Amino acid sequence: RTIRGLSQSTDVPEGALVRWVLARWASEGASGLLELGPTFTRRLHAVCEDAEAAGDDAARLAAYHQLRQMIAWVHHPLAHPEVYDMP
Repeated sequence: RTIRGLSQSTDVPEGALVRWVLARWASEGASGLLELGPTFTRRLHAVCEDAEAAGDDAARLAAYHQLRQMIAWVHHPLAHPEVYDMP
C-alpha cells in the first residue's frame, strides 16, 4: 500500500520507486562505512569478534557495554552540540 500510494501521489511508477528503495537499502552499508570510517568500523567489529571468540555470555555482555560506550562517545557531540562552542 505504501508504494502504491506514493506512486499515485507522486506520479512515479511503482517499479521505479521499488528500484530506488532497493538501491538505497543496498547502499546503506557503504554509506555507513564512509561515515564511520574504516578505522572505527574495524574497532567496533573487533569488539564483537573478540566476544564471539570467547564464546560465553559474560564476554558478549562485556562487549555490549564496550560498544555502548564507544557509540556514546561518537554520539556525544550530536546530543551536545555546545561542545563545539568556542569560549
